[in-house]
Amino acid sequence: MNTTNKTYKGTFKPKNPKKYKGNANNIIYRSSWELRVMKYFDDNPNVLWWASEELVIPYKSPVDNKMHRYFPDFVARLRQKDGSEKTLVIEVKPDAQTRMPTQKRKTKRYIQEVTTYAVNQEKWRAADLFCREHGWKFQLITEKELGL
Repeated sequence: MNTTNKTYKGTFKPKNPKKYKGNANNIIYRSSWELRVMKYFDDNPNVLWWASEELVIPYKSPVDNKMHRYFPDFVARLRQKDGSEKTLVIEVKPDAQTRMPTQKRKTKRYIQEVTTYAVNQEKWRAADLFCREHGWKFQLITEKELGL
């Protein structure tokens, strides 16, 4: 299987639309990895409900110091093995984007990668805080967790 995160998008049609919180006729995936997570949520009986880009979390951008809105990839309510339930807020990203870029020369691409990394770090910090306040858990999922 190809382990690259293909840049393609489409509309996901769930087999179990009642599990989806939001408009089940307008579920957009932006990568093959997001599509894989959607299929897992739709098929897994321990996923009680899920949503894609339906949750809004405010954060302050380190670039312009202004408030922005972050739409995490997913929020899902899961039944645990012990019967308890937990809610996860999930962001799907390539592992390389979860680490600070390293490069000796300050090219335009490197500066863009550093800027994206800084913004993502603030989004994820805000999401983690939001989740803690609600008794939820924030989780980054990369190709490693997806088994790619």
